[in-house]
Amino acid sequence: MSSLTKIGNNLKKTRKSMNLRQIDIAKKAELNTSYYARIERGEINFSVNILGRVIKALKTTASKILPF
Repeated sequence: MSSLTKIGNNLKKTRKSMNLRQIDIAKKAELNTSYYARIERGEINFSVNILGRVIKALKTTASKILPF
């Protein structure tokens, strides 16, 4: 499993534990919903800036999202 897939899975797990939808996180992170969905599926390589915005939107820490 790639690092992008692991990060996406961790984002999805965190989002679901908060009972939020992808659109909720996408709006908070100022991202297009389909772009955020592709991040969760591990389909795209995103910037550290984008990851930071998503982590902030989820009110979590990088250490809980990053697989290393």
